[in-house]
Amino acid sequence: MKLGKVEFCHFLQILALFLCLSGMNQAELSRSRSKPYFQSGRTRTKRSWVWNQFFVLEEYMGTDPLYVGKLHSDVDKGDGSIKYILSGEGASSIFIIDENTGDIHATKRLDREEQAYYTLRAQALDRLTNKPVEPESEFVIKIQDINDNEPKFLDGPYTAGVPEMSPVGTSVVQVTATDADDPTYGNSARVVYSILQGQPYFSVEPKTGVIKTALPNMDREAKDQYLLVIQAKDMVGQNGGLSGTTSVTVTLTDVNDNPPRFPRRSYQYNVPESLPVASVVARIKAADADVGPNAEMEYKIVDGDGLGVFKISVDKDTQEGIITIQKELDFEAKTSYTLRIEAANMHVDPRFLSLGPFSDMTTVKIIVEDVDEPPVFTSRLYSMVVSEAAKVGTIIGTVAAHDPDASNSPVRYSIDRNTDLERYFNIDANSGVITTAKSLDRETNAVHNITVLAMESQNPAQIGRGYVAITILDINDNAPEFAMEYETTLCENAQPGQVIQKISAIDKDDPPNGHQFYFSLTAEAANNHNFTLQDNKVLTRRNGFRRQEQSVFYLPIFIVDSGSPSLSSTNTLTIRVCDCDADGIAQTCNAEAYILPAGLSTGALIAILACVLTLLVLVLLIVTMRRRKKEPLIFDEERDIRENIVRYDDEGGGEEDTEAFDMAALRNLNIIRDTKTRRDVTPEIQFLSRPTFKSIPDNVIFREFIWERLKEADVDPCAPPYDSLQTYAFEGNGSVAESLSSLDSISSNSDQNYDYLSDWGPRFKRLADMYGTGPDCLYS
Repeated sequence: MKLGKVEFCHFLQILALFLCLSGMNQAELSRSRSKPYFQSGRTRTKRSWVWNQFFVLEEYMGTDPLYVGKLHSDVDKGDGSIKYILSGEGASSIFIIDENTGDIHATKRLDREEQAYYTLRAQALDRLTNKPVEPESEFVIKIQDINDNEPKFLDGPYTAGVPEMSPVGTSVVQVTATDADDPTYGNSARVVYSILQGQPYFSVEPKTGVIKTALPNMDREAKDQYLLVIQAKDMVGQNGGLSGTTSVTVTLTDVNDNPPRFPRRSYQYNVPESLPVASVVARIKAADADVGPNAEMEYKIVDGDGLGVFKISVDKDTQEGIITIQKELDFEAKTSYTLRIEAANMHVDPRFLSLGPFSDMTTVKIIVEDVDEPPVFTSRLYSMVVSEAAKVGTIIGTVAAHDPDASNSPVRYSIDRNTDLERYFNIDANSGVITTAKSLDRETNAVHNITVLAMESQNPAQIGRGYVAITILDINDNAPEFAMEYETTLCENAQPGQVIQKISAIDKDDPPNGHQFYFSLTAEAANNHNFTLQDNKVLTRRNGFRRQEQSVFYLPIFIVDSGSPSLSSTNTLTIRVCDCDADGIAQTCNAEAYILPAGLSTGALIAILACVLTLLVLVLLIVTMRRRKKEPLIFDEERDIRENIVRYDDEGGGEEDTEAFDMAALRNLNIIRDTKTRRDVTPEIQFLSRPTFKSIPDNVIFREFIWERLKEADVDPCAPPYDSLQTYAFEGNGSVAESLSSLDSISSNSDQNYDYLSDWGPRFKRLADMYGTGPDCLYS
């Protein structure tokens, strides 16, 4: 096998190191110093061997055990009487000793990176007595390092960033490689760094691993990312050294080194004149190669004839300039506008001002297109007044509208009847004159708000709207009246001149100077000797009022307003005479005054009420006792059998409805047909009298009844089977037993002999007991 130049040099280094260590191990064995030693506590012997450590190369790959060193004692005469033993770390497993010669060998491949040294103990024993001839001594076997580990980048691969346009030598990132070899011995762990990929843009410091920029003005917009490959090599980079690599991704971060630029020097947009205020006219955008905050910009209108008509804002997401309308457009007034718009960066880096200016200008021309517009009123709101006394057809006012278009089409007027549901007003379609169509009442509606429609004669779809507020002027057409229904009380002990009530009046009219009312007694009450009136106060004229004589007084009062012409009305004040306490508080009014003249006192009334209550209590007691009365224990056996269907543990079909029913209804087929009930409704118990009908054969009755019920069941398949009608297979005509049902026993008045039931066996014993002859107590 041929060795390369690098491998041959490496082999020579290891061989020289091995020879050096072997000589050092032998020299170590020859060292000794004298020390007294007492064997078995009696003999004083000189200690003849001392050593410190042995050395052995790691990664030995030979087939024979690796010789480490030799142990020897001066006591050993070479006659085989001395035996050497070894103990401690790796004894007998990794390291073995020849007990005769003291030679130590390593039996396994050793790795310094796993364990750098082993501590062992050696002892010389007398082979016959197996007693130590020398004290036990401790020594160390050190593993000598070789360059068997390449440098490794534990944190790789790396990512880093550096601003674009950075000067040469700008630090980017530092990479670090580690070597597991012994840094204290040789150059096996001394690493140097070099760049394998990424030149000429970046460089790396050989000793520190710091990556730096190597070219100036690297532009992110040209290339924003670089991939570097860094190598770390031990043995100070010499030939034969081991190496490892890692990758470094370097991203150029953005700086504001590009000004905004409009892609066009001018723009033109067409918009209709009917475009509402705040609508978007156009979006324009200046291009900026930068990203993030470096690309943020603002727009503004710096010149042009549309400064007050349009405005521009920026869309924060797209960095577009949004042109919107601030005022209404009018083709007839102005057909086009010109705007000078500037776009400028918001964040400018002073280092790159020389690349500026960081703004740009463009021209935007906006063409206004003509649109057929609806008529426009001369005023947005018209205010008019009219008296509520105005006659039908009275002119209230005039509205006017015109066509704003160049054609200036004639305009026709109408009233939006949704705002004038009662049709109080009319408008002349050609002139716009508004007149009354009905009598007006201010008290019903003081202000009418109507909408007038103006439409082009040539294009009725174009409709303009004007708003008219018509105020109704008041006239004195409502008489005054009491503010409320007055009813006052008068004490029997009232004195003359005592004020018993203050009155006030209201008027639905609304005079300009406010209301003023005049109160007086009517002509028929002017000579009233009981009461008088001063302004709005009602006073007594005498004393000695008694409820027994008169409990209620009605005082008519005449009210006149101050209108022109004035209106008046008569209102009545009700005065009730009452019994009052010492403080003048009413206790009892005229409610008792109507009872006392009948000659009944308060005590008599109480006695009458007590008697009525007593009678009511007695009636309730009687009713309660009747309801609690118990029914007799003995009942009519015949009625019980005929009115109830008793359920037994039958093995076949039978009646399952145990509620009482009327047998007469079964015999009257006309009643059955006329009063058919729904089978989906639970039957109710009916207690009816039993009229006497002409007897007909029972089999006919039941046949008709069953057929009627079958028909009902066939017609209504969803009804629940409340009657539990069951159909069985035909078992032959006739039977000695015939029918044993309670219905048949009721319909038959003959005494039938059922003794034959006893011959049917034990299964029918219960039936035989029920229908056979026996004591009367069977059903009791």
